[in-house]
Amino acid sequence: MPLNELRNARGLTQEMLAEAMHIQQPAIAKMERRTDMYISTLRSHIRAMGGELEITARFPDGSVKITNFSDIAM
Repeated sequence: MPLNELRNARGLTQEMLAEAMHIQQPAIAKMERRTDMYISTLRSHIRAMGGELEITARFPDGSVKITNFSDIAM
């Protein structure tokens, strides 16, 4: 799901999300248009919407949760 659709589904405006992240609204618009970003940026975006980011690698024989990034303090 694209970030803008996720934000809308959570009932948030760009302005509300920007306030929660302590940034300006145009930065949210820019983030939502990006096709590539740092995991820490995406994590901050998801946390500001009230969620937690999990990264999972899926293979034909099973899935593995990637935890390298979970210990980074925000």
